[in-house]
Amino acid sequence: MKIHILGICGTFMGGIALLARESGVTVTGADANVYPPMSTMLEEQGVEIIEGYRAENFTEDTDCIVVGNAMSRGNEAVESMLNRNLNYTSGPQWLHENILKQRWVLAVAGTHGKTTTASMLTWILEYAGLNPGFLIGGVPENFGLSARLGDSPFFVVEADEYDTAFFDKRSKFVHYHPRTAILNNLEFDHADIFADLEAIKIQFHHLIRTIPSEGKIINNAAEPALADVIDKGCWTEIETFSGENVESEWSANYIQADGSTFEVLHQGEVQGCVEWTQIGQHNVSNALAAIAAARHAGVPITESIAALEQFAGVKRRMQLRGEVNSIRVYDDFAHHPTAIDTTLKGLRANVGTQRIVAILEPRSNTMRMGIHKARIAAALAQADEVILYQPASVNWDMQSVIDDLGEKAKLFENVDKIVDYIATTTQENEHILVMSNGGFEAIHAKILDRL
Repeated sequence: MKIHILGICGTFMGGIALLARESGVTVTGADANVYPPMSTMLEEQGVEIIEGYRAENFTEDTDCIVVGNAMSRGNEAVESMLNRNLNYTSGPQWLHENILKQRWVLAVAGTHGKTTTASMLTWILEYAGLNPGFLIGGVPENFGLSARLGDSPFFVVEADEYDTAFFDKRSKFVHYHPRTAILNNLEFDHADIFADLEAIKIQFHHLIRTIPSEGKIINNAAEPALADVIDKGCWTEIETFSGENVESEWSANYIQADGSTFEVLHQGEVQGCVEWTQIGQHNVSNALAAIAAARHAGVPITESIAALEQFAGVKRRMQLRGEVNSIRVYDDFAHHPTAIDTTLKGLRANVGTQRIVAILEPRSNTMRMGIHKARIAAALAQADEVILYQPASVNWDMQSVIDDLGEKAKLFENVDKIVDYIATTTQENEHILVMSNGGFEAIHAKILDRL
């Protein structure tokens, strides 16, 4: 069998490519403006990537074209596919029909923390000897890959609420039919496809409708929007968790304020202590959810705790990209005010009074539209200095955020000028946190090179 993937370097579609190839399928794919880590990961795995979308990219012997949700009508390859009446499907549908149908699916859904929580859960199952399959929207450091088949019934999938394809506007996660589902949190995002939070709640309830009554929902007790979703109807047993001071079945006792050491409590009883390299209250919450989900799959709590102590994190999630003269440069995927806030709070708790310089690229569709502009300044409050990048694609004036932040903030329209500024002003023992859900013109490497 031969498939061609349109949008192959997206985090999800790149995982589809790896799973298909491991299943014995011949895989080619096309994308535009590719960047690491997905592009390099696919190249390392021997997957052919064609730059650009052209009609001649796929031949008549291609059995199926798998269409990423970044594709739209008017794209040359899409128009050729339709005009030639070629067989096509979406990535989520291909995944369900070819990989998930006979597996015990553990799905991780939520506005924030999906990639990290799914990576934690997968590593716990791996540590327990269960050899799970997985498809994650990032690259877990414990595996070095975003997807693999595995040889057990268990399969972990990052369950994204974004739409499936230009021809299927349902959320991706309705295709996955999980037996175990983590509902991490729920806020308004993806303003390019959802009118409001209520529209997203409807999609989350569609997910709940697919979970069997003999399954399990691991639900964040601190999230009122998820409570609204559950109230629409639920036919599955629920276990609650919270990394905050909210009554729940799974909770934490913070030994270190930055979350680097914490006790795991189940129904109020201490189960053990996690000492790991991760920081932040959000990661403690992610860990509790992963422990609860792994327990549903049969992993003892103590074994999950031991696994988390060897959890190595995820590329682009508070990833330390390098250190020069005691200046640390981090790469983080944060692109929503809540994620920006929790990431900075975790770093602040970890580094104390040392200076933090936050560099933010508002790259997501929602951020480019200015939907969250009133919340950005408050989200950046923990930083000592803030650098905002305003690319041409942002259609609102970011000067308003600068005004709210005052003297500690600066606005740039050129990445190289940001690098020049950092290289000439940064001092020893400072922490440079770069936040973007894109490549950001390789700014991390440029800063390290200049330093």
